[in-house]
Amino acid sequence: MKVIASQVRKGNILDLDGKLYVVLNAESFHPGKGTPTTQIDMRRISDGVKTQQRYKTTDQVERAHVEEVEYSYLYNDAEGFHFMNDETYDQVQVQSDVIGDAAAYLQEGMKVNLAMHEGVAISIEIPQKVTLEITETEPAVTGQTASGSFKPAILSNGVRTMVPTHIVAGTRVVVMTADGAYVERAKD
Repeated sequence: MKVIASQVRKGNILDLDGKLYVVLNAESFHPGKGTPTTQIDMRRISDGVKTQQRYKTTDQVERAHVEEVEYSYLYNDAEGFHFMNDETYDQVQVQSDVIGDAAAYLQEGMKVNLAMHEGVAISIEIPQKVTLEITETEPAVTGQTASGSFKPAILSNGVRTMVPTHIVAGTRVVVMTADGAYVERAKD
């Protein structure tokens, strides 16, 4: 679908010369004299190369049709990560470069949103928070009760994080998937 350059927004997927690009930033400039332009910063989905293009605000660009579909995570192997659509039971395989840092937080049965373009997954969105178990941390030091003090810990997925001093190994905690930051002790 063709749109004028000034309508492109962050997160849109563009199709330029048969390659897909995700828009990182789009900014329109309206000088007092001269032609208004739109500068688009984008990243090529296939290999992650960043590029910048400048268009007249009335130029047309091709916006790719992307469909958001909810899938359940099944497992991963040498061929990639495997997901299943709960409504149609269709399975899809996604390469590890599409999954990226989210791989550490994927849990069996987890609901994720995959952005699909012509039957191929081009990006993944996982839940903001997950519950994991602390596998290793320093023992609590008696007398160290100051609120706001943290100690290093290793989660069951291998990610390092900082937790409050009262948390011990074996405790289930909720962490943010964006950066692994501790949120709270799990309520289960």
